[in-house]
Amino acid sequence: MPATRSTVRERIDGGGTSFSFEFFPPKTADGLRHLWDAIRRLEPLAPTLVSVTYGAGGTTRDRTVEITQQIAHETTLTPMGHLTCVGSTVAELRAVIAAYADAGVHHVLALRGDPPGGPQAPWVSTPHGLEHADELVELIASLGEFSIGVAAFPDVHPNSPSLAFDVQVLKDKQDRGADFAMTQMFFDIDSYFRLVDAATAAGVTMPLIPGVMPVTNVRQVERFAQLSGTALPGDMVQRFEAIADDAEAVTELGVEYASQLCAQLLERGAPGLHFYTLNRSFSTLRVYRDLGLTV
Repeated sequence: MPATRSTVRERIDGGGTSFSFEFFPPKTADGLRHLWDAIRRLEPLAPTLVSVTYGAGGTTRDRTVEITQQIAHETTLTPMGHLTCVGSTVAELRAVIAAYADAGVHHVLALRGDPPGGPQAPWVSTPHGLEHADELVELIASLGEFSIGVAAFPDVHPNSPSLAFDVQVLKDKQDRGADFAMTQMFFDIDSYFRLVDAATAAGVTMPLIPGVMPVTNVRQVERFAQLSGTALPGDMVQRFEAIADDAEAVTELGVEYASQLCAQLLERGAPGLHFYTLNRSFSTLRVYRDLGLTV
């Protein structure tokens, strides 16, 4: 891949829209089958890229790297590897970056990562490691021509004192080499554009791509929201609670909400959409259809 800018940035700078999907490394053989089924079903949509997460506390690092390498070698998709500071020395981080480069993976999402106790747990330093995502961005940028993405938080990071602090962190990441950001999931569209406006005013010029998670399991999304500090609108909670025991109805309502949110985001100028798929393709494909992006 030429250039130091990602397909994401090139597409957006060229006036296009970026669409991407995120998967996680499964723990079982059955989970692995579900993952590859989702990847194959979404591959014909020709997304800008797909990404594979680390597990909590960096516990799935090796599987993340392996699956990302497989996507690079066995599909037509452009993979983005995740990398976190959690539980890794600088030497280990360098080794992961080298493994990505050797596999032809030149897109990396640089994250501080969550401590083993979860997003709201105290940060635990790793001897000879890194403390913050901006340091990781700088390390990646020093090791080759990588396109570097970072995280952004419409509802403010759980450990952050304010939106203004989050915006300054975004600016620091950009200054050290990041060229795009992907947001944590959110359900209040105003929180996303509030972040965009504040970031723009502070000199953040890289695109902030909104992250969307179609709800497929009420208890699961409530748990995710609690851990990440994401606000759940009251009317939305009421509608989902009323049908929480009907899996099919939850999926249908999840697609409805996600489609409405995505349509509004694109209409108001969002540079793209990043879908948290939870290794399932059905809801994402439905949202695409509802948006008129695919048949």
